Amino acid sequence: MAGMVLGVGAGVFLLALIWVLVLLLCVLLSRASGIARFSIVFVFLGALIITTVLLLFPRASEFPAPEGEMKIVDAFFIGRYVLLAFLSAVFLGGLFLLLTHHLLEPIYAKPLRSC
Repeated sequence: MAGMVLGVGAGVFLLALIWVLVLLLCVLLSRASGIARFSIVFVFLGALIITTVLLLFPRASEFPAPEGEMKIVDAFFIGRYVLLAFLSAVFLGGLFLLLTHHLLEPIYAKPLRSC
């Protein structure tokens, strides 16, 4: 399953790119005047033919070949825990600074007005 992105192959992205470009070209050609405006039909039909060819003649088989068992190895195990410990210490330090500088800030009483 080489070349898989988000669970789909490169052909899906190729088809999406073709249709986005066709849509952009059709919008640009719709602003043109004269005979160029009618070339939208040919651009659309060309994209339709390319899409049909790509869908009807796939390169890979419909059923993928079974793969061997894949072993997942966590190579960043120690680094992840060091990073977690560092971020926890920074979080606790930030909470302490918030407590001392913001929540425990003295509030002074306003002087009373006398007659």
